[in-house]
Amino acid sequence: MPLTSPQHLVLAGGGHSHALVLLDWCMHPQRRPDGLITLVNRQSSTLYSGMIPGLIAGHYKRSEIAIDLRRLCDRAGVSLVIAEITGVDVTQQQLQLQNRPALSFSQLSINVGGGTRPGPLLAIKPLELALDALDKGHRQASTPFQLLGSGLAAMEVALALRRRWPERTLQLLHRPASIPNRLLSSLSKLKIELLPNTSLTPSGPGLRCTGSQAPEWLNSSGLPCCPESGRLRTEPSLQVLGHPAIFAAGDCAMVDVQPRPPSGVWAVRAATTLAHNLRASSRGDGLRHWRPQRRALQLLGGVSPEGFPQAWALWGGMQIGPHPWIWRWKQRIDRQFMARFDQAPAMGSGPMDCRGCAAKLPAAPLEAALEAAGLTSLGSSPEDAASLGADWLQSVDGFPALISDPWLNGRLTALHASSDLWACGASVESAMAVITLPKTAAALQQELLSQTLSGLRSAFEPQGARLIGGHTLEARAEAPTPLTLGLQVSLSVNGKRPAHPWKKGGLRAGDQLLLSRPLGTGVLFAAAMAGATKPEDLDHALAQMGTSQHPIVEQLQALINLDPEALSSCTDVTGFGLLGHLGEMLQASSQSLHVVLDGSSIPALPGAFKLLKAQYASSLAPANRRAWSLLDPSQGHPAKVILARAGNGLDPEEHQALLELLVDPQTCGPLLLGCSEAMADALLQANDTPWHRIGVVSASSADAACASAAIPLQALGPAANPGPTDP
Repeated sequence: MPLTSPQHLVLAGGGHSHALVLLDWCMHPQRRPDGLITLVNRQSSTLYSGMIPGLIAGHYKRSEIAIDLRRLCDRAGVSLVIAEITGVDVTQQQLQLQNRPALSFSQLSINVGGGTRPGPLLAIKPLELALDALDKGHRQASTPFQLLGSGLAAMEVALALRRRWPERTLQLLHRPASIPNRLLSSLSKLKIELLPNTSLTPSGPGLRCTGSQAPEWLNSSGLPCCPESGRLRTEPSLQVLGHPAIFAAGDCAMVDVQPRPPSGVWAVRAATTLAHNLRASSRGDGLRHWRPQRRALQLLGGVSPEGFPQAWALWGGMQIGPHPWIWRWKQRIDRQFMARFDQAPAMGSGPMDCRGCAAKLPAAPLEAALEAAGLTSLGSSPEDAASLGADWLQSVDGFPALISDPWLNGRLTALHASSDLWACGASVESAMAVITLPKTAAALQQELLSQTLSGLRSAFEPQGARLIGGHTLEARAEAPTPLTLGLQVSLSVNGKRPAHPWKKGGLRAGDQLLLSRPLGTGVLFAAAMAGATKPEDLDHALAQMGTSQHPIVEQLQALINLDPEALSSCTDVTGFGLLGHLGEMLQASSQSLHVVLDGSSIPALPGAFKLLKAQYASSLAPANRRAWSLLDPSQGHPAKVILARAGNGLDPEEHQALLELLVDPQTCGPLLLGCSEAMADALLQANDTPWHRIGVVSASSADAACASAAIPLQALGPAANPGPTDP
């Protein structure tokens, strides 16, 4: 049903207009519209179009021209949903998304950019696909590279490619007489072949730069669109004609009475009016009109025949250049634009408490409370799930919302809770949920609950599990901004007890220790609150966390059927970190065992090890450091865990980072298992194996008190992935 009240503003697309709107709300929170605001984009960052040619030419790295949308959303109090937009239902007021439920809105702003018109060769847009193709283009350096297009964008890409590939044959297929004479002369001097596109069929490899066209789903929405380009037609207020609750800006839209060609210049200038009108519309105030300038100054980057950067300035029919000083001018303008986004303030002053499983109570107060309550046996119970008679296992888990996307947060919570049963060798059969919603209007609570429940189902149903019931609560604390961070989900999960449940205890001398996925989610999310995590690293972590590990359980069960004694012990690594959970395995096993960990084989998520070296850490990490005691020998006995490393070892900074990685709390973390060498080899040799061999279990003796340097790493066997792996 349409969500007419209260306010839910959905920003569709992370183009330049929306990025600047978010920045405005970061710098001026009082200008942010009231209610829930959600940005939907296919990626967590967007590339600044003005610097794309410089990226192609090699002047910039991709990270230098990427606007971090996740960081902007965090600072502006805006929920972020990473999803592909597939349509908009105007009647139901819903934005339709690929492979997940639609988002209901009371207001919608569309800034989704444009794609390249259909035709031969690879399209220049989406930019990410084209850039990836260019990165691989060096493999075909002897093959001519073709560009199809007659506009300034095609010219600039051709000039950028000449600097990228000084010797490669470049062919520009264009309409005759479409290129200004001065540019024509420059292209010829750079040995860029100019071929009329009417006389040659493109054969590639190459790129198609044939003008911008709005996404097809806009034309199918029933909204008024330009027949030629598919762009939304708007009022000067940027409201779509006939739809006052829907705004549009950028390459996907045009002011009906003052149409301008699609260009980042106009998208940037429209942002101020869009930001004002989104707030004014939500409050019933008067709207401003945007009056785009008649002409826009265009700075066209290029290269001289000698290989030096230069540029042209174009204003209507007037051309200046090429000159190096125009390039320096363009570079200064572009860098100043990007520097604006670095001004977004931090999320808060001082250390901030982490969310997800890092919100778990530390081990020490938990143990003390259980003892005081006369429930010490609960804390000493070694297993990840409780046995309900002979047939069923049960566990419970949950945490405050880790991210602002309620659907994805529901999915992550379900996968995290399921891992307790997976660690016992069981499959999840059913679950019950307790969901606490922020105190807000009923319509928004309905939307948040629906998204969360859909996320839970997306994780349970592929496992063959069902959500069979639960309970909802309304929080009594002040609702945060965004509202989605006020969600808390707890789950009770149940599964059939296997004939031979995997135990946390049971490690044996000679067992190999295997880890199912890299570590580092705790530090990545902790550093993200300080704006220090690269968006692509956080995306990588979320992709891993959102991948179910139930197929791994099926893989292990198949091997156990061949050898029931192959797997001796298993647990899941969550809030207490690898070292804390390994300590639980040792405590539940024989007292005469110790573990040798190969520090070079412990895998880390991209970016995690670097952040640990920079001394970022989860708020739960200080409490988890008590597990470092396992590394210290005592009373003539060797340490329970010996941290070794092949090769020349680690410098002090790297060693400290490795210690921190061992206690980093994990959300949707890996399975950790002890198994026979034969089983380990079988797992590591499987196709697309997720497993990492990280250590070996050895028998302890009184003579081994100083064995930390004497145990040969050859006992570990070959490492699946040398590390700490942090690409």
